[in-house]
Amino acid sequence: MNNRYVSIRRFREADLSPLRDFISAVIDASYSGVYPPRAVDFFKDWHSDKRILERNAQGVILIVEDNRDGSILATGSLTGSEIEGVFVRPDIQRKGIDAEIMRTLEEIATEKGVSEIKLSVSLPSGDFYERLGYEISGELSTDVGEGQSLIYREGIKSLRK
Repeated sequence: MNNRYVSIRRFREADLSPLRDFISAVIDASYSGVYPPRAVDFFKDWHSDKRILERNAQGVILIVEDNRDGSILATGSLTGSEIEGVFVRPDIQRKGIDAEIMRTLEEIATEKGVSEIKLSVSLPSGDFYERLGYEISGELSTDVGEGQSLIYREGIKSLRK
């Protein structure tokens, strides 16, 4: 990265609680005005300690941190041919860190021989992924109870040069 105060590294087990808390805070800030309350809770449950550890065991989780204080600025993971759990602190979105973590995850996927990458696209992030070259499909929905739904789309991108 071109910012000397920021670095990307792999997840360590000591990151578990801070990472879960970071993801939860980003979900609250980014999704509470877009999704119904049960969908926000579903998002948080989807990124529980157990799920974070499973993603790490099955793939790679990256953490972007501020070298000055060690705070987490962004995260994302690659499991097989799927990118999951991409979250960027709201005050630094659209400043290049989000694109950098995606580029790094795509490079790791390419090194592993993945030719097509997939991801689930939340409603607020569709434009971002389209700018990165992902083809976004129509809406999908998950029932989260009490008449509420989590609406998202699928993104697909070819990694072939």
